[in-house]
Amino acid sequence: MTETADVVIIGSGIVGSSVAYHLAEQGCTNVLVLEREAHQGKGSTGKSMGGVRVQFATPVNIQMSHYSIDFFSHFDEVVGHPADYRAHGYLFCATSERHLEYLKINREKQIALGVKNVELISRADIVEMLPQLRVDDIIGGTYCATDGFVDPHSVMMGFMLKARERGVRLWLDTEVTGIEVEGRPAPEPAFQPHSHPVSRPVRLARAVVPSFDEPSPAPILSCARITGVRTSRGPVSTRVVVNAAGPWAANIARLAGAELPVEPLRRQLVPTEPFDGLPKRFPMVIDMSTGFHFRREGKGILLAWNDPEETAGFKTDFDNSFIEKILTRAADRVPCLVDAEVNPRRAWAGLYEMTPDHHAIIGSAPNVEGLYFVNGFSGHGVMHSPASGRVAADLILRGHSDLIDASQLSVERFAQGRLLEETAIL
Repeated sequence: MTETADVVIIGSGIVGSSVAYHLAEQGCTNVLVLEREAHQGKGSTGKSMGGVRVQFATPVNIQMSHYSIDFFSHFDEVVGHPADYRAHGYLFCATSERHLEYLKINREKQIALGVKNVELISRADIVEMLPQLRVDDIIGGTYCATDGFVDPHSVMMGFMLKARERGVRLWLDTEVTGIEVEGRPAPEPAFQPHSHPVSRPVRLARAVVPSFDEPSPAPILSCARITGVRTSRGPVSTRVVVNAAGPWAANIARLAGAELPVEPLRRQLVPTEPFDGLPKRFPMVIDMSTGFHFRREGKGILLAWNDPEETAGFKTDFDNSFIEKILTRAADRVPCLVDAEVNPRRAWAGLYEMTPDHHAIIGSAPNVEGLYFVNGFSGHGVMHSPASGRVAADLILRGHSDLIDASQLSVERFAQGRLLEETAIL
């Protein structure tokens, strides 16, 4: 007997789990989440640094962060599971007038969008926050006290546990082997409610389908429609598929005959051994001259830097030569870190899912009715997971979202030349 689901989500990481949670909260509980690994969080979620910040350059990223950080601050009471949100702050350190002017412009955007606690700070303020920094070339910066960190695994599990309490199903160790489509959309709604013991009928957003009595644009006439998913556990009948496959999203999209401009990029993180040369609590510090950033992680310090020589690809092994590169930058900005010890076996690599403009893709596929993308977060999947799950659920169930203008994150923007420019990338 073929399984049925109103919505199938491919990928159970933090983003897929958030979509499942938000669908269930809006009453759509006949949802099946497919995960190829035997446990959740084996992909990018489990390798994330866990940072959350509102200090971005584009309005859509600021809006998504503002909503998400507020959500994290109430996560325990709203979801009923811990997120381990720590509001330790983010400190951007400018080393040129150009950097400082950039931060000032961003701050104005953030304030205009309701973020009231981003502060312009002086070199003296920075010294007071972290006396161990070398500040001879620092001329100022910005600081937001509600920026900070979460535990990505805890957030992911919280979303999924709550969703499953509502009736969402999770199939682990299940690989998607195909996505079934039929060639031409019919003029009725894309969704017909299925009966399910834990589900109540939910009207999903009706796709824009032409009447066959009227002339229709060619792109719609050539559109395919989702009818099901093939898995290693058997077929699943569904009209809606959500691609939440992270760095593997482009491959999943191709199974349905869609193209998605997402590619994987390795990101390497280096934790030190226990180190007491820095305070037990201090903000995430970003050196704008090099992009090097660091924060406290337990008894040690977590060091991060995006190597500009890194190339795209599914590279998940840690390159030991990276340690010397990052320690050089660490010791230059924080001289006492020259004494920090690093065990290469504790360092790790994960994958960013990059888009050409470093912004997420959230919305429906233009040529496959019933296929939705929640992909391409370019390193911001954890911090934007509450917002992305909410927006995706809104689009599936209602066809629009009140949280943001989701059209600006549609995949069509790349073909139409409507790229967004986010320069505050870590």
